[in-house]
Amino acid sequence: MKYIYPAVFSPEDSGYSVEFPDLPGCCTCGDSLEESLSMAKDALSLFLVELEDEKQDIPKPSSIKSLSLEGNRFASLINADTTIYRQTLSNVAVKKTLSIPQWLNQAAIANGINFSQVLQDALKQKLNML
Repeated sequence: MKYIYPAVFSPEDSGYSVEFPDLPGCCTCGDSLEESLSMAKDALSLFLVELEDEKQDIPKPSSIKSLSLEGNRFASLINADTTIYRQTLSNVAVKKTLSIPQWLNQAAIANGINFSQVLQDALKQKLNML
């Protein structure tokens, strides 16, 4: 299931707090705007997964234009795909076979590189999941 909800960002002394007006109790924060956006997506996804699991009604999202914002607060739309989020929660390892140049393999082994972790980190970064 895919959803898009407006989130309200409030600047704090250190970072931002984030709340979803349509989803009471769904809130988070981050030390930077980038982290706050990432945390907002995670909080929204988890909140919606819980509503789905408990077979509760999913509130309709408000129009971002209908939000009343004061001071330095601002709104942004946050998307969530609960199907993909559930897959990240399951975190079952899948074996993959890949090829890299021999010199790169030797250098990585010599430096104690964990190939699986590097691939996971690179894929998360490429997919904007960090």
